[in-house]
Amino acid sequence: MARWTRDAALALIVLTIGLFGTRWAAYTQHGGDRLSPVAYLLVATAALALVARGRAPLAVLAASAAATSVYLILGFPYGPIQISLVVAVFTVGRSLPLTVAATACAAATVALLLHGVVGVSGATATGVLPFSAWTIVPFAVGVVARVTAEANARSKAERLLEERLRIAQEVHDVVGHGLSAINMQAEIALHLLPKRPEQAEEALTAISRTSREALDELRATLAVIRRSDPAGLRAPTPGLARLRDLVGRMSGTGVPVTVEITGTPGELPAAVDLAAYRLVQESLTNVLRHAGRAPVTVTIDHQPDELTVSVTDAGPGGPVNNGHGINGMRERVTALGGTFEAGPGPAGGFRVRGSFPL
Repeated sequence: MARWTRDAALALIVLTIGLFGTRWAAYTQHGGDRLSPVAYLLVATAALALVARGRAPLAVLAASAAATSVYLILGFPYGPIQISLVVAVFTVGRSLPLTVAATACAAATVALLLHGVVGVSGATATGVLPFSAWTIVPFAVGVVARVTAEANARSKAERLLEERLRIAQEVHDVVGHGLSAINMQAEIALHLLPKRPEQAEEALTAISRTSREALDELRATLAVIRRSDPAGLRAPTPGLARLRDLVGRMSGTGVPVTVEITGTPGELPAAVDLAAYRLVQESLTNVLRHAGRAPVTVTIDHQPDELTVSVTDAGPGGPVNNGHGINGMRERVTALGGTFEAGPGPAGGFRVRGSFPL
């Protein structure tokens, strides 16, 4: 309905300009002679056809081109009736495929130039050739507008896809780490429950704490995405400052984790801080999944122009499995201009290493 309203308003504006402008053209070009009602009827036809330009652009162009051609063939004064044709040609170029639009524009151009051959105004075919600009120019502008709109739509779709992938990666990191830790703690609890129930209670408590922390982080992540939960928006963004909590959750699963920090820690860009935290989180999750309770060393090296994060376990090692976790870490690091390595460690086991330029 809004499109129809806009088209109707445009048609009325063009009609008003056409009627008054044609009358003025008659006075200036024909010395004040009164125009035949047929001239005004043709002007009105070309203008009012624009009401349907959004639903039937080809039909509107045909009506406008026909009315304009007849108007000029009958020798009426050159005037604003051509505005209707300009709008119709632009609409076709803007809304239809290039081949269809070009064919329609060519036909409209031929119709516009007919008065140079069969008209009563005395114009010649070569003399009216400049009139082709009334169709060629709006056609070109319409095509450019369509191409620009399509490019913007593709760009928007690509941005939405990138955002969806980013959200998927965030949820994967949060949920994957939490569930892996809970799974390990649950296995410990089941193993201890028959013989040492008091230690099984500690594992169950760790499960409760880990699940609560994972849910809190997931809610904070989703709240930031939705931008609708003020409490979530106030939640701190995960970063290396929360590394101690992450290591504590891992230690609760029975995995010994050693943290080594070298260099001089400083304030990090938010994107680098989050990516570094996620790299450690996903690497520890992979240790739980593939290396059991193998000891892990997390090294954070702060340099003035670079931050390097490495996570090395003493497990059995093995080939690189380029699954969602490894690929997600690689994308996070390279998106910030860094370098990423994953593979067997220098002394065995498995190592993940990411360097972030500052």
